[in-house]
Amino acid sequence: MNATLSTAETLRAQLGRLLDGLPPKQATQAVDRLIANYRGTTPTDAPVLRDRSDVAAYAAYRMPATFEAVRSALEALADAAPGWTPGSHLDVGGGTGAAVWAADAVWGDAPDAPRATTVLDWAEPALALGRELAQSSGLPALRAAEWRGGRIEEALKLAGSDLVTVSYVLKELAAPDRTALVTEAARAARAVVIVEPGTPDGYLRIIEARDLLIGAGFHVAAPCPHDRACPITPGTDWCHFSARVSRSSLHRQVKGGSLPYEDEKFSYVAAVRFTPDPAPARVTRRPQIRKGQVLLELCTADDALRRETVTKRHGPLYRAARDTDWGDAWPPREG
Repeated sequence: MNATLSTAETLRAQLGRLLDGLPPKQATQAVDRLIANYRGTTPTDAPVLRDRSDVAAYAAYRMPATFEAVRSALEALADAAPGWTPGSHLDVGGGTGAAVWAADAVWGDAPDAPRATTVLDWAEPALALGRELAQSSGLPALRAAEWRGGRIEEALKLAGSDLVTVSYVLKELAAPDRTALVTEAARAARAVVIVEPGTPDGYLRIIEARDLLIGAGFHVAAPCPHDRACPITPGTDWCHFSARVSRSSLHRQVKGGSLPYEDEKFSYVAAVRFTPDPAPARVTRRPQIRKGQVLLELCTADDALRRETVTKRHGPLYRAARDTDWGDAWPPREG
């Protein structure tokens, strides 16, 4: 959609500006340290982003991937809640604000697009840089956003909001704080979207959050087509998806390689207090396109994982299957 492209391009331009004047060696060292923390397994009790150089390196390196993952999750929510637009959005642990950029990409063109946007984080350098990016964006919802400091802990109290997003945050919290955050988000919001890394442990955190949200009276809007238990046998597999991310010059500098893109793996849940219209089934793996047929791995509304083979005999459905991607609803919705 044009709004997504416009917002994504604006974000890339803003992030490119961040690297002007930042020595490449300093940026690389900051990214290396942040990657080590991101891949670690111990929750942190101090902000990971210590100063502007840390934040600039983090934003240039990680913000596009977070943006694309959250945008994908919010698009799935929008698809399951047609006609609903959040009038207010609270991004918890939002750092430099990737999730509010993603929300603008999804709903920014709506007549009743979000007007009250708040980013909550305890790293003041991240909030300061996020505010700077937003003010330079030219996007009304971002320019009007509030950037507020606050610790994420058991005593956290959130203001009521139509949409609460929590992206790549649960991993940084001890178990009691994770439970408290999801429980408080459920109390405060009409819709909650949680995104974690697409790893086995990230998926387990999403399942824990999903169970808490359902227990609080929410309905799953995406990716699951039902509110029942996940049909995946623990330890045998994990539910995750992939978003394509354009590689910046910093990505190429740090990681090497010649491809102009990389794929961000993520797990997520989107849940709402109202009745959603979830997908009949969700494509859970990249479709296998073979001569005259497409193999789709699906999670279905009848609480089962199954493979569906779509052949040329299926006519328009076969053509739709060839255009279907990992994470899409199946069959495609009309329009």
